Amino acid sequence: MKRDMMRSNLFPLLFAFAFLFSPVFSASDLILAKVDRRIDLTSQIVRIATSLKVENTGSDVVSEILLSFPENHAKHLAYLKAIVSEGKGKAKTSSGVGLPVKAVQPNDVPPALTIYSVSLPKGLGKEHSLTLDVLAVFTHILQPFPEKINQGDVQLLLFQESAHYLSPYAVKAQSLTLKLPDARIESYSKLENAKLQGSELKYGPYENIPPFSYLPIVIHYENNLPFAVAKELVREIEISHWGNVQITEHYDIIHAGAQSKGEFSRLDYQTRPYLRGASAFRRLVAKLPPRAHSVYYRDEIGNISTSSLWGDSKKTELEIEPRYPMFGGWKTTFTIGYGLPLQDFLFGLDGKRFLNISFGAPIYELVIDTLFVKVVLPEGSKDISVSAPFPVKEWQETKISHLDIVGRPVVVLEKNNVVPEHNEHFQVYYKFNSLSMLREPFMLISGFFFLFIACIVYSHADISISKSSASYLAKLQWDEVQATTQLIHGIISRCLTAHDKLEASLHDLSRTGDVQACKATRKSVDSSLKELSKELKQPLTFLQSCPQAAQILPKVEELVTKERELQEKLVVKHTTVVDGYEKKSSGREIENRIASYQQKITALRREVDDLMDFIDEI
Repeated sequence: MKRDMMRSNLFPLLFAFAFLFSPVFSASDLILAKVDRRIDLTSQIVRIATSLKVENTGSDVVSEILLSFPENHAKHLAYLKAIVSEGKGKAKTSSGVGLPVKAVQPNDVPPALTIYSVSLPKGLGKEHSLTLDVLAVFTHILQPFPEKINQGDVQLLLFQESAHYLSPYAVKAQSLTLKLPDARIESYSKLENAKLQGSELKYGPYENIPPFSYLPIVIHYENNLPFAVAKELVREIEISHWGNVQITEHYDIIHAGAQSKGEFSRLDYQTRPYLRGASAFRRLVAKLPPRAHSVYYRDEIGNISTSSLWGDSKKTELEIEPRYPMFGGWKTTFTIGYGLPLQDFLFGLDGKRFLNISFGAPIYELVIDTLFVKVVLPEGSKDISVSAPFPVKEWQETKISHLDIVGRPVVVLEKNNVVPEHNEHFQVYYKFNSLSMLREPFMLISGFFFLFIACIVYSHADISISKSSASYLAKLQWDEVQATTQLIHGIISRCLTAHDKLEASLHDLSRTGDVQACKATRKSVDSSLKELSKELKQPLTFLQSCPQAAQILPKVEELVTKERELQEKLVVKHTTVVDGYEKKSSGREIENRIASYQQKITALRREVDDLMDFIDEI
C-alpha cells in the first residue's frame, strides 16, 4: 500500500516536470551520436558518469558544449568535471585534465533547468566529432523512504532520474545503467527496454530522442551503507620548519539517513548487530598519507581507544569507532590528529617555498557540508598566495602560539558541499627567511641566561627587612593579630563543644528519664562555659586595642555576641525540658514549649558556623 501511495504522489509531479521541458531551445548544429550513462548508487554520494559522442552537423566551428541538469538535481551538484577522450574500448585515452566549466543561462531555456558550458580546447569543425566524458557528483539527493525507521528496520531510499538523457541536443542512441548496492530492490519504474540483472538496472537503448526529452523513473531500493555527513569540518595544517607538518581535524558528524525512531536497545544491538542495527554504522576509515605518525583520536571526554592503525610504504589507514553506534539522526564530534614529514609536502620554487597537500578529508565517502582548511605558516612568512584546483573562499588570520611575537599568519580556505573528488592537491606559496628559525632558540637561550643572572644577583644581595623598620613591625603586629584570632576561634570551638554536651544530656534524658544525671551535666557545662568566658576577655581586649585588627574586629565581636545568645537559648531550653520531666508533662507538651527556642537555636548555630568559617580563613 505504501508503494502505491509513493507512486501516486511522485509520478504526477515528475510528468508535470517533464512537460516543462518542451523543445523550445535546440542547438541544432550539434547532435549526440551516442550517450552512455552509468549511475553509481552504492553509497550516499550519487556519481553519474556520462560518455557523450558529439558530432557537429553545422557549418560553423563550435567552441563549447552545453550540459543541462534539472533544478532538483542541480542544487545538489557538488562536483562537475568534463574531459575529452580519444580512442575506443581499452585503447581509449584522455589527458585527465578537466576542461573549463561554468554556469550559463542561454535564451529560451526553461527556468527549471541549470545549464553549464564546457569550453573545448580547440573548436569542433564541420562533420567532426569528439568524445566527452562527464562526471557529475551529487550529495543529499537520495531520499529515505520511509523517513523514520525502527532500530531493526533496513534503510530504503528513493532515487529519481530520467531514463532519457536530458540535453539541449538531439540524441541518436543512448543507454542508462544504474549500479545498486545489492540485488534487493523494492520497486523500480518498469519502462520499455528496462532490465534488472543482479545489482544492475538497465534502461535502453533508446534511439532518436529529441532535445530536452525527459522520461521519469523512480528506484526504491535498500542501502545500509554509512550516511556520514560532516556538518562542519575544521582542518588545521601547521607547518614547522624544524621538520614536521601537524594535521588536526575537528569533525561534527551526523548520520543523515533515515531518522531513528522508538527506543534503542543496546542488548539487541550487541547480540544481533546486523539485524537490530542494519542501518547504523559503527566504524569510519580514514586513509592518511604515507609515513603519518603520532596519530591520535579523541573527543570532548578524552582519548578514544577503539581505533586501529596500520600502514605500509604507500598508505596509512586509521579505523575509528565512535563511543556508540550511529543511527539515523544521531550526532558525534571528535578530533583526529597526526604528523607528517615536512620534506614530503614542502618544496622550493623561484625563491619561494610552497606547501603541496590534499584539500579534503581522509575519511572514505564522507560528505562535508562546510569545510574550513587552515594553513598555519611559520611566523615571519610573507608574500602569501594560494593555488586551488576549484573555487574557494579565502582570507587570512593570525594565530598566537608559544614564543611568538607578532603571531603566525593563517590562510583560511572555505568550501561548501565537499565530496571525495575534491580531495585534490592545492598549494600555498610564501617567502620565509631561514634566519628567522633562530629567533625561538635565541629567545630560549636569552631567557635562561637572564634567569641565571637573576639567581646570582638574588643569592648575593641582602634583601632582608630591618627589624626596626615600620613594615617589619607592622608584619609582626599582624602575625600577633592572626594568632589572637585563632586563639579566639579555638575558645569558641570549645564553647560549641560544651553546647553539644548540653544537647546530648537532653537526648539521654528523653531516652533514660534520669533527671539527676541531666542536671549534673548542666552543672559541669555551666562551670566550663564560665571558665571559657574568662579566657576570652584578654584576647578580645587585645584585638580591640590593636589598630591592625580594625578590619576583622567587627566579625570577631559579632561571633562572641552570637555565641552568648546561643548559650542563653540553650540554657533556657535545657531548663524548660528538665522542668517538664520533673512535672511529668507529656512529650508533645514539652516539644510545644521549646519549639520557638529550637528555631532560634538553629538559626544562631548557622550564623555562628558561618562566622567561624570566616575567621578560620583569616
